[in-house]
Amino acid sequence: MFTVTILAAPARADLSQSRLETLRQRWNAGHIIWLNPGIAAEFPLDAVPGDFWDVWQDLQDQGLDLAIQPTLGRRKAVLLADMDSTMIQQECIDELADFAGVGARVSAITARAMNGELNFHEALVARVGLLAGLSESVVGEVLDSRITLAPGGKTLVATMRAQGAYTALVSGGFTVFTGPVAAALGFDEHRANTLLADDGVLTGHVALPVLGREAKIEALQEITLDRSLTPGDAIAVGDGANDLGMLQLAGTGVALHAKPAVAAQVDLRINHGDLTALLYLQGYGADEFVE
Repeated sequence: MFTVTILAAPARADLSQSRLETLRQRWNAGHIIWLNPGIAAEFPLDAVPGDFWDVWQDLQDQGLDLAIQPTLGRRKAVLLADMDSTMIQQECIDELADFAGVGARVSAITARAMNGELNFHEALVARVGLLAGLSESVVGEVLDSRITLAPGGKTLVATMRAQGAYTALVSGGFTVFTGPVAAALGFDEHRANTLLADDGVLTGHVALPVLGREAKIEALQEITLDRSLTPGDAIAVGDGANDLGMLQLAGTGVALHAKPAVAAQVDLRINHGDLTALLYLQGYGADEFVE
């Protein structure tokens, strides 16, 4: 048995009963269940339709997200989340680089690395090198003035934790950012790279080994094993090429507003909804959300 989930952007809330009914009849599916009126609904289906991706593209053009997944085991016991452009709306290293006067150079490298065009390790080392001489105090300024939490993140973490799930923020960024962000969102733990400094000034180096794609996979394996679970018991979310490993290994891997090259390799793609989409995908109704 499979479950089809249809989602509208919360700001628009324009998912209609007629749109759902048309799709339900096309696929001869079961009864429609509203998870949040105007925003999210689901219905059961016996098999994956042969025209799924055609319908997916049609709904994308209408500003709606569509997903299909096995019904059994949808609710997960672990959440692993990327930070930059996932749980927050910015790329922290790009914001630091802007303060250092090398914003354009660094953001260009970031974009290519997140799209899988560059080796993540080499790209990170190159970008951090351009930050040499920047005061550590800039980190606090960036956090206070430029970093904003992505919509739905607090609700996602709080709701899953209320149901006993373990939550981890796993980033290819830096601990000086993941610490405050994890605390603000309520994560159980965070993992990231360490920026090196000397007398309050960034050296242009990062502690080795660099936490990249493989480290995110290892985090998923370690966190689930420590709880006598498997990666299949986890839901993971990210947007960049360094997230692909954990997205493909997790029981539910969600590409959230992801780079095109990344989204193409992940079956569950959220391009219009916010982070509460991860709750709807697990079958949570809005009445179960913890704010």
